[in-house]
Amino acid sequence: MSVDFTVYLRSCQQRVQGLLKAELESLPPYAERLRDAMIYASLLGGKRIRPLLCYASAEAAGTTMQSADGVACAVELIHCYSLIHDDLPAMDNDDLRRGRPTVHKAFDEATAILAGDALQALAFRIIARLSAIAPEIRLQMLEILTAAAGYEGMVSGQAIDFAATGKSLNLQQLETMHSLKTGALISASVQLGALSSGHTNQARFNSLQRYADCIGLSFQVQDDILDVIGDTATIGKRQGADQALNKPTYIALLGLQGAQDKARELTGQALTELADFGSDADMLRNIARYIVARDS
Repeated sequence: MSVDFTVYLRSCQQRVQGLLKAELESLPPYAERLRDAMIYASLLGGKRIRPLLCYASAEAAGTTMQSADGVACAVELIHCYSLIHDDLPAMDNDDLRRGRPTVHKAFDEATAILAGDALQALAFRIIARLSAIAPEIRLQMLEILTAAAGYEGMVSGQAIDFAATGKSLNLQQLETMHSLKTGALISASVQLGALSSGHTNQARFNSLQRYADCIGLSFQVQDDILDVIGDTATIGKRQGADQALNKPTYIALLGLQGAQDKARELTGQALTELADFGSDADMLRNIARYIVARDS
């Protein structure tokens, strides 16, 4: 990975970290334990891939990183909320997230549920009050994010995942599940970043959507690979957790080599979708490569 991309990645991570910290710490102290849980869930690291995509997509659409600050925060809050709920005893029952106790372990189950609820609502509020963006664009952003976070996205993906534990899925069913559970919010991040420019060329916007669809799936393929070959200290959660739960994975269907080949194929497709973009999309290209090269 190039030094320039590493610097860019760290810059985006630090930028969204500061913005999230300011947003969460400015909340009124109605329920301090709840607010502490929200802060714990949101500020203790993470790759920040979704905000990174917002920023890189905004630049590819010809605008500045600053214009994407609001949507970058919003998608990360949705992601953090989803992780809290995914980790709950009724769902994946995980003890570790990002190398630390999950929210229901660090606090309690009821507080974890409420913290996830509050983070989700805060994400939509942030977009609703982006006064520098035209109301019709904000409405489109809200429609995209609600679809990605709800029944048409993450929630159905999680439901399919939950129902499929211990069962077999074919490749098409597995890709459908992951395009909803993981890919929908990744796609939304790219779309929201592009829309933060205030305008978009429809053909280029469609190319960005297809790019996002590819990297959304490649992200999950790489997660499945890391569940087998990664280690707990590096990936920040229990290695082999998916295998232990007998979850359907790309490894189970394709084998390790087949899954690695699939990840590379998806990366190539993603890069092809950016063929008509200039150097402003270089960070999107680097992100596509980074997703399948990461070890956590």
